[in-house]
Parts: sequence; structure tokens; C-alpha cells
Amino acid sequence: MARFIERHPAWALIVIIAVAVLAWLVFAIWPPGLEAAIGRKRVFLNAVLNGITLGGLYFLVASGFTLIFGLMRNVNLAHGSLYLFGGYIGYAISSWTGSWILAFIIAFIAVALVGVILQLAVFRRMEGQDLRQTMVTIGLSIVFADLMLWVFGGDFYQVQTPSWLIGPVQLPLLTAIKSSGEPVYLQYPLVRLVIFAASVVIGIAMWLALNRTRIGMIVRAGVDDRDILAATGVRIQLVFVLVFALGAGLAGIAGVVGGIAGFSGGQLLLAFFANGALLNFYGFVPVALGGLGNNRGAIIGGLALGLFQQAANFLVGGIFSSVAVFTLFIVVLLAAPQGLFGSSTARRV
Repeated sequence: MARFIERHPAWALIVIIAVAVLAWLVFAIWPPGLEAAIGRKRVFLNAVLNGITLGGLYFLVASGFTLIFGLMRNVNLAHGSLYLFGGYIGYAISSWTGSWILAFIIAFIAVALVGVILQLAVFRRMEGQDLRQTMVTIGLSIVFADLMLWVFGGDFYQVQTPSWLIGPVQLPLLTAIKSSGEPVYLQYPLVRLVIFAASVVIGIAMWLALNRTRIGMIVRAGVDDRDILAATGVRIQLVFVLVFALGAGLAGIAGVVGGIAGFSGGQLLLAFFANGALLNFYGFVPVALGGLGNNRGAIIGGLALGLFQQAANFLVGGIFSSVAVFTLFIVVLLAAPQGLFGSSTARRV
């Protein structure tokens, strides 16, 4: 964080001010004039928490991008289709077995196997050929989408939430004070909090795996100079296959999570399984904002994207949320092309 402040003092000041204002809005008792200007505090707090949980979902999508594109430099524009495939698999398994946990496990394994096939059949033969990778994966995403449309149709699906996650919980966030003096606290769906907690756990696990384990050291060394690493006896292609499988599997898990929490019109309501290209964009934005290959940056980028999108919904309406996201993406990349936490010199394989 100190390095980020040193390299981007203006952005750091903006972030500090935004965090301070947000903290005051969340924890302070609003004066009547403020509620008259921007609306009820309960609606605002729901928008903030929706943005945070939506950011967790974006990070789950972006985590696979971080591994596949940020570290391995493979341009996989079929990543959104892997998300969709994981969502459909999770829906099918949960419907057949009634098991929520089994839906996650099978979705991860199935999408990871698809990732292995993609790495061996496509990316291994096109290493360093970004344009070919782009065109081929765009075609594959269209094929995947049509196959899923053929099998499942155009109906709207939702992975069933386990009974123990249904219902709201009371959070220690004051929304109002009744005329009798009794405080009113925010009620928020438990499933969304669990989704965010799972995203945090996955993010920490990825960071530890990449920065504190031997396999993480091998992956990072292979990105910098795979020839020297291969000369030490490491089977670099096997390592990259496993990394691609993990990135694809994370997309599958994100698909199941999206099938439970979903996002439609900026709200965490239901999953929509019809737009892999848009999912590619929302998965790539946190990676680009945070910096290629930077897992911490992907986490912060995902949260920033979710909060910014919800802020646009809250202030100007959902129709402008996508415009706001594109604007944020363009402004940040114009100011910091390498991302907020990325290296000033991009590494190439």
C-alpha cells in the first residue's frame, strides 16, 4: 500500500477521501436534510453491501483471469463462457441431487477439465500469438453459448439456496431511530454475506499459494523465463496446465455463486446466463484496474467495480450503471495504464 501511495499520490488521496466519506455515511446518524437529498439510509446501506458482495462475485470471475491472463499471458475470451458453463452445471447438479456443496465440487471439476482441454488443444499451440488466441477464443465462446442454449434453452435458472442460508441477519448498522427512541438496525440476506466471506477466503488462499508456496514460485518463475525454469527439470507445461485448470475451475465456482446470488440490473437477485461477452468484460475490469497478475489488485478492483456500479444505480439509476463502469475503466487506464497495483513494466513470456 505504501508503494501505491508513493507511485499514485493523487489516486491515493481520492481513495482516502472516498473511504472516509463512505465510513461516515455508513456509521453516522443521518440528518433529515441528507435523507431528503439522497434518500433513506437503509436503501443506501443495502446499496453499499450489494456493491461489496457484487465485488466479491466479480473477484471470483477475475481470479481466473488473474491466473490465465495476468500470469500466463493467455488471452482467453471464452472465460465468460466457462462461468456460464459452471452456473449451468451447478444448477443441474443441485436440481438432481439437492446438494449445494456437490454442485460446487462438480462445477469446479467439470470446468477445470474444460480448461485442461483448452490449454492443451488451443493455448499450448498458440503461445505468444495474442491475436490468434483472441480470435479462436471468441469463436469458442460463441460455440459454448450456443451449445448451452441448445441444451438448457433460453429459460431463467437459479441454483437453490440451502435452507440454512435463507433469511436475513441483523447487522450492527443503524438505519434510523424511532420516535420512541428505539434504534432500527439493518437486516441483510445471510447468503450474500457468506458469498463475500467465501470470496475473501479464496483471495487469501490464492495469495498464499502464489507468494508463499513452492508451486507459486514455480508459476511466477515460469512466466518470467520458462526456458531457464525448464532447464532445471521442472515440467513447465504440466504446471501451466494445472494453473489453467485452477483458473477455469474458479470461473466455474463463480458461475455457481452467480446462479445463487446473481446480478441483474445491478442487483444481486438472479443469474443471467445469456451474455458471456459482458461477463468477460466484468471479469477483466478488476484485473486491469488492479494490475495484471496482481491478486491483491484484483480483489480491490473487484470491490471498487461493485461499489462504483451500485453507486451509479443508487444515484442515477440502473440504466447508467454500465456507462459508469466503462467510464471508470477508461479513466483509470488512461491515468495508470499498468493498473493501480501493476508493475510499470509489463512482463512478457
